[in-house]
Amino acid sequence: MPSAHNAVNDPGTAGRPGGLRKIVAASLIGTTIEWYDYFLYGSAAALVFGRVFFPESDPLTGTLLSFLTYAIGFAARPIGAVVFGHFGDRLGRKKLLVISLLMMGLSTALIGCVPGYDTIGVAAPLLLTTLRLVQGFALGGEWGGAVLLVSEHGDANRRGFWASWPQAGAPAGNLVAVGVLSLMTTLLSDDAFNSWGWRVPFLLSAVLVMIGLWIRLSVDESPLFKEALARAERRKAQQRAEQPPFVAVMRNHWRDILVAMGARMAENISYYVITAFVLTYCVDHLEIDKQTSLNAVLIGSAVQFCLIPLFGALSDRVGRKPVYLVGAVGVGLWSWAFFALLDTRSFPALVLAVTVGLIFHSAMYAPQAAFFSELFATRMRYTGASIGAQLSSVAAGAPAPLIATALLGSYGSSTPISVYVGLAALITVIAVVAARETRGRDLAAIEPHDSAVRPAPDQQTAAPA
Repeated sequence: MPSAHNAVNDPGTAGRPGGLRKIVAASLIGTTIEWYDYFLYGSAAALVFGRVFFPESDPLTGTLLSFLTYAIGFAARPIGAVVFGHFGDRLGRKKLLVISLLMMGLSTALIGCVPGYDTIGVAAPLLLTTLRLVQGFALGGEWGGAVLLVSEHGDANRRGFWASWPQAGAPAGNLVAVGVLSLMTTLLSDDAFNSWGWRVPFLLSAVLVMIGLWIRLSVDESPLFKEALARAERRKAQQRAEQPPFVAVMRNHWRDILVAMGARMAENISYYVITAFVLTYCVDHLEIDKQTSLNAVLIGSAVQFCLIPLFGALSDRVGRKPVYLVGAVGVGLWSWAFFALLDTRSFPALVLAVTVGLIFHSAMYAPQAAFFSELFATRMRYTGASIGAQLSSVAAGAPAPLIATALLGSYGSSTPISVYVGLAALITVIAVVAARETRGRDLAAIEPHDSAVRPAPDQQTAAPA
């Protein structure tokens, strides 16, 4: 019987192009639906939640409170990462991905049913916040499982390309979310949209989840994980205790956790400023209409969806670090031009500002899946990758629109926001420079105590036992 190491790279198994494409498609569609649900909330928070759930506040304060409920969802993401990571490393990636998709879809559909403040008073924002927490918990477990399912099926030489496809689910989800909202604002008057039209995209999530489940249930666990599970069962039979994944990853991979957290700072902060806060800045500060602002994000997200696999492939050729660093430095510098272009109130300038910002973001986001997967051993990979990614989201993505809105309200200028993004870029540059290059790493050969990069399978004489 071939080992899992060989099975992953054996054309007769899931590693063959047809089987791998099916797994990539399942991960991409699942992550697209999950991110659609998550980003829909952010866009609605910028456009309508302040009026529906905080009508007694002035527009800027209402938006600030809406972004506060938006940020609270991030607090649940590390908890979801620990819980889903634990069971995903013990039971398998597929089972937990199905659960996360169900949780996300149900909570999103229910958000579309929550009455406004005028109907049930303070219970409205409380219900909204509770459902946002469920969203965050589900997403905390989704990302790690989706990228690992692809990373562990593919070969080392093209892992950056294949693993970048689940990453493309983020702009795809944002594209669908913003597209549906844009359609609703086009078809409906402002009063109709604020009254009931915004609910339709949330209710649509129930249909999308059914499609995602049908596809996601059709894939199998990776041979790499199955072999690691079999080894764990043999150790258990020999009465050799195995540490819980969380304990093991914090003991053996704490440096890698810090690298992942630092690497996400610029990526996370810049994305939510470019795609969520930009709507508040344009609509409330520059008094540009909703449709124009949404269309700029729509175009930028479409470009990003196409670029992510290309940056992933580039990271297979030149390394994860160089591509990531170009994105981090680029987004830090572009933050100054970004707001200058928005201030022109010109639609082509808006599109240019958002699109170039998302191009630099893509250079970080595309190699991230392979980069983080290559940091951790198989039996703690789901936990390690998820915790590293989601802990940073609490400090980065969660408060980004909130901080940007507060800075705008306090200073009436975009300059402090550009400084904020620039500092995040500096942290990311330091973290990535401090990390080892992981391109070509053999996932089957990573041991908890081993932080050195081993050569790809075709450069080794034998697979590890």
